Amino acid sequence: MIKIILIIVAVFIVYCLIEMIRELRDFRVTKYRICSQKLNGIKREKKIIFLSDLHNRMYGEENERLLESIRNQHPDLILIGGDMLVRKDGNSYDKTVHFLAKLPGICPVYCANGNHEQKLKELPDKYEQSYEEYKKALTASGIHMLENASETVKLDEVPVKLSGLEIPLGAYARFGKKELSLKEITDRIGEHGDDYQILLAHHPGYMKEYLAYGADLILGGHYHGCVVQLPGIGGVISTNFTLFPKYSGGIYQEGEQTAVVSRGLGTHSVPLRLWNWPELIVLELSGNER
Repeated sequence: MIKIILIIVAVFIVYCLIEMIRELRDFRVTKYRICSQKLNGIKREKKIIFLSDLHNRMYGEENERLLESIRNQHPDLILIGGDMLVRKDGNSYDKTVHFLAKLPGICPVYCANGNHEQKLKELPDKYEQSYEEYKKALTASGIHMLENASETVKLDEVPVKLSGLEIPLGAYARFGKKELSLKEITDRIGEHGDDYQILLAHHPGYMKEYLAYGADLILGGHYHGCVVQLPGIGGVISTNFTLFPKYSGGIYQEGEQTAVVSRGLGTHSVPLRLWNWPELIVLELSGNER
C-alpha cells in the first residue's frame, strides 16, 4: 500500500513539473463578455485587448506569437495595465518597447503603469533604466500614457472614460495592507462622472476601494494569478503574501460594476505557474439591449 501511494505521489509530482514547464512557455486567450446599460449606444460589439504583467517576456522572436494573437482578435482598443518591464538592473526593456511600439498599428493603445514602471519613475536614482526614455519611446509610437490621468474615447456614439491610477508606492508593501482612501483616488484621477468608465488600477488588493470610487469596469493585474490556481478556490498566495485573496484572477460581478483581474503574461521573482496559464484577455463590450 505504501509503495502504491509513493508511486501516485511521484506521478503527481512529475505531472506538476511538466505542467509548470508548459505554462511557462505559452499563453492562452481568455474572453469575457461585458454588458452595461451605459453602453447601449454601441452598434456592434467592441473588442478590447487587455495586457498586463508581461515583465519583458518574449513569446517567439520579437514576441511575434503574442502580436499575431492580438492581431487575430481584430481589437477596437488595446489597454495596457502595467508591469510590462522589470525594473531591476540588468533587465533591459528594449525588446518590450519594440513589441509595444507595434501595437498602435493595430488600433488605439492606452497604457497605465504598474509598480515596476512607477518605481522607475519615482525613484530614478535607484535604477539604471530610465522611465523617461521608456515613456518617450512609447508616446513616440502613438501610445497614450495614462499617469493618474483620464482620456475619453468614443465607441460608436458612446463616450467611454479611460483612467489610469497610480496608487502610493507604499501600498505595494510586501506584508500587510496600507490604507487607500477615496480622497486619494479622486485627488489623482478626479471624480467618477456619468460616462462609462474603465479604470486601470494595477493592484487588485484595493478592489474594494476602486468599487467604492464607482468605476464601471476595473482592470487589474499584479498578482500573476497567485502562482497556483486551485479549481473552485482561486489563487493561493498573492505578491504581498496574502493567502487566497478574493480577486486573484478572473472576472467578478459586483452589482452593476465589473472587475477583471489578469493572471498576467509573464512572471517575476517567483518564476512558477501551476493551473495558472499566462493570459491575453479579450473584453467583448456591448449594451444590455443586445
